[in-house]
Amino acid sequence: MKSAEFSRRKIWNITYPVLISLLMEHLIGMTDTAFMGHVGEVELGASAIAGIYYMVLYMLGFGFSVGAEILMARRNGERQYRSIGNIFFQGSVILLAIAAAVTLLSYTVSPVLLRAILSSPAIYDATTSYIDLRIWGLFFSLTACMFRAFYMATTRTSILTLNGIVMVLSNVVLNYLFVFGKLGLPAMGIAGAALGSTISEFISVLFFVLYTRTRTDYKRYGLFRITRLSPLIQKQIFRVSGWTTVQYFISSATWLFFFLAIEHLGERPLAISNIVRSISAFFYMFVSAFASTGTAIVSNLMGKGKPHEVVPVCFRIMKMCAAAILPLFLLAMAFPELIMRIFTNNGFLIASAVPSMRVMLLIYVLNVPAYVFFLAVSGTGNTRQAFFIELAATILYVAYICLIAVWLRSDIAVCWTSDAVYALVLLVLSYAYLKKANWQTRKI
Repeated sequence: MKSAEFSRRKIWNITYPVLISLLMEHLIGMTDTAFMGHVGEVELGASAIAGIYYMVLYMLGFGFSVGAEILMARRNGERQYRSIGNIFFQGSVILLAIAAAVTLLSYTVSPVLLRAILSSPAIYDATTSYIDLRIWGLFFSLTACMFRAFYMATTRTSILTLNGIVMVLSNVVLNYLFVFGKLGLPAMGIAGAALGSTISEFISVLFFVLYTRTRTDYKRYGLFRITRLSPLIQKQIFRVSGWTTVQYFISSATWLFFFLAIEHLGERPLAISNIVRSISAFFYMFVSAFASTGTAIVSNLMGKGKPHEVVPVCFRIMKMCAAAILPLFLLAMAFPELIMRIFTNNGFLIASAVPSMRVMLLIYVLNVPAYVFFLAVSGTGNTRQAFFIELAATILYVAYICLIAVWLRSDIAVCWTSDAVYALVLLVLSYAYLKKANWQTRKI
């Protein structure tokens, strides 16, 4: 049965601003990688470890905001608009507390942890110089997460495009100035990339605040109201967000585990994986945009009392996502060297990375349906079930990496097949839940 409310046009109108914003966010990572590729091979490899290490810490807050988004979307579907502002404020306070705790933890624990798990002293020095400055961006990036959650929940996503453009332009300019030392500034190398990204996130939050105050009917939703902390509302948020917080943390931690395993194979395999990861992230943003739209739509449908429309909408989103990435997929498969020259001019490095890139691309045949169904599970409100699905996929993923990368020390292209194991488990378990489980009357 087709939903007149969430037709292909409506889905696309919600998705494309999210896609553009994710493209802009990805360009920040691409900017760091591209600049490091022209600084040195050690810096290129270290930026992979440092970037993913930061992402693991960031995901503690981002996962929380996803849970808040699901709750706000449900209230939006139920037309309880004033409740959205309460969730936004209480969630923002919690996220700032998370940012403070993680920053303190990073300065006390990260040097010891990274020294223990990294085998290359050069990689360690470059990674810590990045993390020490980048970690302060958490306060801004997690605040931006709540704004993103609000606009996703209310299906008013056009602002995300503008914000993404502002952030990436700021990051490109600031990276150029700080990394290479332009306009009289000292050349900071990888630390300059961290500083540039942190400042660009501050600019992003400032843009969100100004736009929301001037272009959004914020009083309707009760935004920017400073109220007393409510244990009742916070408990309600944690009931949904607690599982997504742990889920997203584990998901990003597995990426860190993958790159740590590759780092022990050598600096060149690590540099190759960083290039392939950056290209993979470009394709993943399409999947993430459509699947995240699916989460918001599913939660809205549940709030409107239309659970029978959930699975048909998932299939519609899946087909649209596949159609969107197909031309890019074919281009990347046919001309991998051309794309990799964005990140490095090292011909041997490019030739070595081609097999890994093609393996990564083929896995998107599984990634598209896997992530659409998986995030739909979260959209139904059963974030606990989504966590256990993620946990099952993670356990098999880590076991597979231990086998092929740590024990067998396989070629880097073979190591990238681990993503197929992860996606397959997500796909099978998520689809089984949506077809067999009793989720249609779940309340949050």
